[in-house]
Amino acid sequence: MACIPTPHNNAKKGDIAKKVLMPGDPLRAKYIAETYLENPVCFNTVRNVLGYTGTYKGKEVSVMASGMGMPSIGIYSYELYNFYDVDQIIRIGSAGALQDDVNVMDVIIAMGACTDSNFGHQYGLPGSFAPIASYDLVARAVEVAKEQGTPVRVGNVVSSDVFYNDNPAVSDAWKKMGVLCAEMECAGLYMNAARAGKQALGILTISDHIYREEAISAEARQTSFNKMMEIALGI
Repeated sequence: MACIPTPHNNAKKGDIAKKVLMPGDPLRAKYIAETYLENPVCFNTVRNVLGYTGTYKGKEVSVMASGMGMPSIGIYSYELYNFYDVDQIIRIGSAGALQDDVNVMDVIIAMGACTDSNFGHQYGLPGSFAPIASYDLVARAVEVAKEQGTPVRVGNVVSSDVFYNDNPAVSDAWKKMGVLCAEMECAGLYMNAARAGKQALGILTISDHIYREEAISAEARQTSFNKMMEIALGI
């Protein structure tokens, strides 16, 4: 095991639960800990990437921010899986809708994550790797959503390295392939989980629509994605 704390996480061994919820925004991590967890304890403040451990309905769970993009979630998820013995990471993040029948505040379960990233190059594979979520977590998320009365869409998302893309046709190309929405982290998380032999899932809330003038505020992104958070906690 690598030495811990790490340069990015000042938690000690045993400070982090086996299950970690991972929003991109540190303030969303703080909101989840303060709203849902009993007796939350902050285990990380390095670079203000906040992490907390507490209990939810008697079970230990942690929540930690990932930052934006695959390089960032790649660091934090790698350390959680390989240095802190975490078994499950559930990304809970925002995404931009691509399909006409996907609307703002819809909840998406990311079964697969297409990508334009070169993240997978490190593995030296003789072809393209298909990043997918853990089936057990997908099935459980669908079950929990039904129990909670929350409609969800299950399908492919695209994890992009580029937020402001210079090519205006990119979104059209992904839309043609039935990809539900665009975000920036799931593919990197799924690849780290596959390599470590661990579990991962992305649950996303639509914060804006790429083809329509629809979006919610940054503040609302921090505090109003409760249905997604409750599905993740209920798994």
